[in-house]
Amino acid sequence: MDELIHRDTPSPNWNERKLPVSMVVLHYTGMKSAQDALDRLCDPAAEVSAHYLIEEDGTVHRLVAEDKRAWHAGRSYWRGITDVNSASIGIELVNPGHTLGYRPFPEAQMEALIPLLAGIMARHNIAPANVVGHSDVAPVRKIDPGELFEWEVLARYGLALATPKPRIRLLHENPGAFFLSLERFGYDVADGRAAITAFQRRFRPRIVDGELDGEVGALLFELLLARDAAEDDDCGGDDFPW
Repeated sequence: MDELIHRDTPSPNWNERKLPVSMVVLHYTGMKSAQDALDRLCDPAAEVSAHYLIEEDGTVHRLVAEDKRAWHAGRSYWRGITDVNSASIGIELVNPGHTLGYRPFPEAQMEALIPLLAGIMARHNIAPANVVGHSDVAPVRKIDPGELFEWEVLARYGLALATPKPRIRLLHENPGAFFLSLERFGYDVADGRAAITAFQRRFRPRIVDGELDGEVGALLFELLLARDAAEDDDCGGDDFPW
């Protein structure tokens, strides 16, 4: 583990967990530089932090120990969990974000993320379906890590759900049925349009319009099938921790 960490940059912004770790939340920093982000994440007055920060050149900082509750997710929800900070490891990826010049995540940054994420998932027995973006757990408030993040790179290593190729278009005559399925998948659907937008940003980034269409419905159907089959295989049908 320690060979993957280049710098210990301790943040004072943490407290004790109230839940076991069952997920990873990926963020972008949305600030001009890595140093600006580190300064904020380590500022007691800011009351924000993460467990790790990865610079664009691949330098990995450890800010908060994994057994502690970092303050990265804010008001959020995933698969029935409302205290996402207690249940998650937070990883910040240095990127200026949509307001300061959003750009692709460099290869060196992704290459540093892959082994770090793999180790976290192995230590905490985290399923690929529970590796999510900040926008997934806070669809009304957040849009990171955004449309340019390469989820498929993680999926190739079994570190995130792959985006399926829908075999059909699935139109929902009753949108309520779609939202029930989307909630079952994990999203907070209190704001339906925001939830659809977050789902699109993650699984269909080429069109992010918040509209329910046949492709979105089919994607969700295929994802639920794939996720549930994988978790049945992993867990033998036992109760899940969420």
